Parts: sequence; structure tokens; C-alpha cells
Amino acid sequence: MDLEFTEQEQEFRREVRAWLEANVPAEPLPSMDTREGFLAHQAWEKQLFDARWAVVSWPKAYGGREAGLTEWLIFEEEYYRAGAPGRVSQNGIFLFAPTVFEFGSKEQQDRYLPRMASGEEIWVQGWSEPEAGSDLANVRSRADRDEERGGWLLNGQKIWSSRGTYGHRLFGLFRTDPEAQRHRGLTYFMVDLASAGVTVRPIPQLDGEPGFAEVFLDNVFVPDADVLGGVNEGWKIMIATTGSERGLNLRSPGRFVAPANRLIELYKDSPRPAERDAVVRAWMDAEAYRLFTFGTVTKLQAGGAIGADSSINKVFWSEMDVELHATALRLLGEAGELDDGDGGWLDGFLFALGGPIYAGTNEIQRNTIAERILGLPRAK
Repeated sequence: MDLEFTEQEQEFRREVRAWLEANVPAEPLPSMDTREGFLAHQAWEKQLFDARWAVVSWPKAYGGREAGLTEWLIFEEEYYRAGAPGRVSQNGIFLFAPTVFEFGSKEQQDRYLPRMASGEEIWVQGWSEPEAGSDLANVRSRADRDEERGGWLLNGQKIWSSRGTYGHRLFGLFRTDPEAQRHRGLTYFMVDLASAGVTVRPIPQLDGEPGFAEVFLDNVFVPDADVLGGVNEGWKIMIATTGSERGLNLRSPGRFVAPANRLIELYKDSPRPAERDAVVRAWMDAEAYRLFTFGTVTKLQAGGAIGADSSINKVFWSEMDVELHATALRLLGEAGELDDGDGGWLDGFLFALGGPIYAGTNEIQRNTIAERILGLPRAK
């Protein structure tokens, strides 16, 4: 693995940095989990898109720059270094889009990717159900064939749907063959949340903001054109999406390197010698994750795949995120209990607590690591 950036990559970094310094809002946008903040973040996504910074690794036809993965990681590093707004479109552009590129038809790509990249349409996850969290094979929401109209009628309930309160379209699994084995008989659908029969119920978080939602579907018609991949082939397509969620796409190193550097500055301002080793460990872990990710990119560029390694990746970044923010709160002392004036550390900590749960709980990921990487026998 070459740890040196090329002159082209260094020039790309300079261009990214200059644009962000000139365009990142001077004041933080309102929370994207409020209506006002959601719309403000959509407008920011459109600004990124118009300057071709929204999806730098995508084809130019869909608003990208056809940048390589290394350049994408450089963009992410600069994005977080600049303190730019959170990406309200991340479920679409980082999780769902790679799946559409791999399994979607040309018509589906042309129809959805540009509006996804511009922030015009925000996509919502439709994975978890009340009886199917990390165990997605237990999905019970169903899709029944509607031959007359050339499509499907969807019924069921999805829960913990990120961006669900204000989002526009949902991607997720539905059972199309109830007689098939658990991992079979599932189909991947794209659902317009404005369709008749859809009810969205916001789920308030600890701060009262509805960052998630329950989505109820009552005979919701979805045309055949909105089936992604083949009927009853949803499980393998879902694996591709969750690989993006646990692996390279969702949590770029810049997301952790930037707060690790801020943590060092916080320690300088509020030195607590007992926390010195924890601060150093946070920085080392963030840098290790950065190098691991660049190594993964090198592997992919050589024709390799991420595979089950994504489970190791997911456990590492989620637990690192919690400890990094917990260290910051210990440095802040009593001020860490406030939700303003603390540099966003408390809000970041509360969000980080969800990391070991979403994208597949870390308990499930450790089972995957044990069985598929270490070759240990299944627990009885």
C-alpha cells in the first residue's frame, strides 16, 4: 500500500479545501431531524450537487466527477475537517446507491440516481421490523402479487427508519414467498412514501427530535419497475447494501479523524492528566481506522472485495466512536451535561451510543467474525 498521495490527488485536496472554505455555512444548520433543518440540509445538498461535490465518485452523467476511491476519501477528510453540515442524503448516496449501481436497471439508475444526488429525494431505510432487527431473515412484511396492475401490494410495518419522518422514498425487504426458507422468498422494493396506504409515525429521540419513524404499509401498490434485482432475490441484494453500511461507505475515516483532532485541542484547553492516555488512544484508533480504510481501498482497486471483513470494521468504528465522545465528556466535566456550548460533544455521544446497535448489532457482528473469518463452530 502506497501511503504517498499523487500530485493529482494533492491538487484534488486543494480544490476541495478551497471550495469548502468558501461555501460551508458560517453557522451550523438546524438539526436535520426538524422540518426546518431537513429543508436546510436539502438546500445544502443541492448546493453541493450544483458544484459537483455531492457524489464525487459517481459518473458525470449522474452529477459526479468520476473520482477514484482515494479521492473520495480525501474529499471526506476535507469535508469533516471543514465542519461541513451532516449529509441528510447519506442513506441514499452512501448505502442505497452502490446497490442501485450494482443491481439496478439502466432505467432505474437514470430515474433515481440524479434526484438522490441532488437531495431532491431523500431515501429511508426499510429494514427493521418489530420482530426482525439484526435478524433480517425474520422479516414478516409481505408483498402479494397484483397481476392486473403489474405490480405488488405491500403490507406490514417497518421501524427505526432513519430519515423516515421527512423522507420521500423507502428501500427495503418484503417477503414475496411465505413458503420459502427464511433467507429465501424475499424481494427488494423501492417504495414511494407518498403512495396511498403509507402511514409514517415519527419516533422522538431523547432530545425530542424525530430522527426515526415507523412506516406502516396497508395494501401499498408498487409497480414491477420498482423491484430492485429479481423477485425472491432480495437477500443477496440486501447483503450488498449492508456491506456498504458496515464497511467503507457509511463511516469514512474523516468522520473520526476530525473529532479526534478536536479532542486533542479540548485536552489542551481542559487538561485532566488522568485522561491523557484515553485521548492518545482515541487519536491512535482514528488514525488506525484511516489507514485500514485506505488499505481496503487498495484492496478494492486491485479487484478484491470487502466481504465479512466489514463486520470487523463495523465493530471497530462503532466502539471507537463511543469511547472518543465519552473521553470528551469526561474532559468537560459538569459542562459535558449541557447540550449547548460544549462543541456538540454531548449530542455526538448520544448519537454514538446507537453505533453498536444500528447496521447490525455488534453481538451479531461478532458472531459473523467468529464463524466466517475465524472459522469457529456455531454456538449451540
